[in-house]
Amino acid sequence: MSVERADHGASGSSAARAGEKPGVVLVRHAETQWSRDGRHTGRTDVRLTDGGRAAAVELARRLRDWRFELVLVSPAARARETCELCGLSDQALVCEDLQEWDYGEYEGLTSAEIRALRPDWVLWRDGCPGGERPAQVGARADRVIARLAAAGGTAAAFSHGHLLRVLGARWIGLQAQGGGHLGLSTAAICVLGSENRIPILARWNDAR
Repeated sequence: MSVERADHGASGSSAARAGEKPGVVLVRHAETQWSRDGRHTGRTDVRLTDGGRAAAVELARRLRDWRFELVLVSPAARARETCELCGLSDQALVCEDLQEWDYGEYEGLTSAEIRALRPDWVLWRDGCPGGERPAQVGARADRVIARLAAAGGTAAAFSHGHLLRVLGARWIGLQAQGGGHLGLSTAAICVLGSENRIPILARWNDAR
């Protein structure tokens, strides 16, 4: 897979939909066994399932009419494989800031398993012991946004569920915790744009 490393460390046929101006396309990686099982997958390098690879191939069809000035991808194999199956690996730059939330001691656990240990736990408020707090993930998202916004045209980012939810929240001026209100499925496309100079979520969680 031909992917360069960055320094810092849609259905396209429709605009590629009518009324959508060039902006930022976010793509969550396709299904892994851990995502299917609801396990928090931060830095564990889990590969796509067969179904995930099929979904990534379908993503390629949906993205085929987009032309990207910049493509960034998380270093995780599941994100890079999704990018590759979408046919964009040749122009992709690995961006460390696109890694998923570091879940620390909660890596690999489901929400139910975590709450059995800590009944009042909320990721978006508490973060993870030994991992990241929301503000730390928000700072990474801000650095990604700055890079995408400077692309000079439409840009794309292949990453993970919680990181992209934080990025979406930060795009529209919310704190990182605001990502808790933005559900995001595997193999989903989101489009960030602006309207009358106001940042907007032009499309969110398009997982058809």
